[in-house]
Amino acid sequence: MYLVGAALIVLAVTKEYEPMLLLPIGFGAILVNLPLSVVWEHEGAAGFLKVLYDGGISNELFPILIFIAVGAMIDFGPLFKNPFMIFFGAAAQLGIFATMLIATLPPFNFSLKEAASIGIIGAADGPTAIYVASKFARDMLGPISVAAYSYMALVPLIQPPVIRLLTTHKERCIHMEYHETGVPKWLKIAFPIAVTMIAGFVAPISVPLVGSLMFGNLVRESGVLERLSQTAQNELAYLVTLLLGITIGSSMRADRFLNVQTLMILGMGLVAFVFDTAGGVLFAKLVNLFLPKDRKVNPMIGACGISAFPMSARVVQKMAASEERGNIILMHAIGSNVSGQLGSIVAGGMVLALVPLLVG
Repeated sequence: MYLVGAALIVLAVTKEYEPMLLLPIGFGAILVNLPLSVVWEHEGAAGFLKVLYDGGISNELFPILIFIAVGAMIDFGPLFKNPFMIFFGAAAQLGIFATMLIATLPPFNFSLKEAASIGIIGAADGPTAIYVASKFARDMLGPISVAAYSYMALVPLIQPPVIRLLTTHKERCIHMEYHETGVPKWLKIAFPIAVTMIAGFVAPISVPLVGSLMFGNLVRESGVLERLSQTAQNELAYLVTLLLGITIGSSMRADRFLNVQTLMILGMGLVAFVFDTAGGVLFAKLVNLFLPKDRKVNPMIGACGISAFPMSARVVQKMAASEERGNIILMHAIGSNVSGQLGSIVAGGMVLALVPLLVG
């Protein structure tokens, strides 16, 4: 476990793969595996990492606070200007449910709740993965969290090969027009309120996820809480991410982490991530069959339907520019990427609502 922790720290420092999370996770893994594990529990008294775990992970507080910060960072403007992108955010959640089914089959034989927790890794949304795992598979929280954030950091390495495999050079060179139009302020304010209410009636169990994200966005878009919005985007995000990372590391005790199950979780998480990317791209190709020649979409933006915002959009724009200089699809990619944030949370809410019914 010392080597695992050191490897995560090296990736964070030398490769800059999600350093805000991988570095504290790696250090937390080292701390909790030291002799006597005093940072966790000693002589019947809880150590500081167990206090953080009980106060931030067991009651889902840290993921909820992260969602408030993320909501304050998101601008849904590109999605409002091109609402069609919401479908890519939905299509790119294919890997979650496909992986759930695969994980329940031999030789994996995970329970449905465990399979759901693993499948959520494919959404590339760390807080959602942590939230679902804390509900369904708390003993697997360590490997699921590491997988979710590691694959988020590896978006520039994982997505391009999948996209190139499923598209042609001609498709990757498709240009898309973007018309800059204003978005009414009332729409920006009404949107988070409406989304929260709809989620509350359709899938009440998803309200903590959706509501915290939308509250953060409402603070941003209200225009009257600028200081609070900046605090959520910066101080709150940094502080909670720091505590979340080291607390996740504390769940990586050797007796729970170093086993075949962890390797299966990491492998199935990668499968989910690849399937999510492929689902978005293939949906875009399907849509193109029904669109006129001058309105076809660049299928690469379908890959942005995952929740790795805005990294996935930047990767796709870089690929478009490398295929043909001057091809700018960034705003369309951002719109798809923003919809992926909503899609991953809706998918998480569906999993939380449906899995207990199926198990029961």
